[in-house]
Amino acid sequence: MTPQSHARAAAPDPVALPATFWQAAKRGVLCRCPRCGHAPLFRKWLKSVDACAACGQDWTHHRADDLPAYVAIIVTGHLLAPILIMLALDFELSPLTILLLTIPPAVALMLGMLQPAKGGVIAVQWWHGLHGFVRERAPAPIPAPAPAE
Repeated sequence: MTPQSHARAAAPDPVALPATFWQAAKRGVLCRCPRCGHAPLFRKWLKSVDACAACGQDWTHHRADDLPAYVAIIVTGHLLAPILIMLALDFELSPLTILLLTIPPAVALMLGMLQPAKGGVIAVQWWHGLHGFVRERAPAPIPAPAPAE
């Protein structure tokens, strides 16, 4: 085996860059690396890894800040608003009872959405090349030649 063939055999598979924005966003929301989709994006609940274990992408550039919390608040509010209205009007419950029924699911929804929302925000920043990320795209497929007539 020549050194060149050994180097080719040991080289990792090329990174499967996402073809579309939605594919990158889906990978981020699923808490996977938006670039390759293989390694986890978080090492702790809301602490992202410094670099992807599979493709080596540096994730220290992201600036998610408060946006994931805002996303979680908006989604939770929109999901629970009809329930709050129904409990107040249809069942004529007291305000304390309504709070006791809705606060636990609201907290669970908020906490459950923070990590996927942060993964999505990181994926959006990576896809658009924001905050020091390099904008990468999958190579366009080569069209097949037209058949000769």
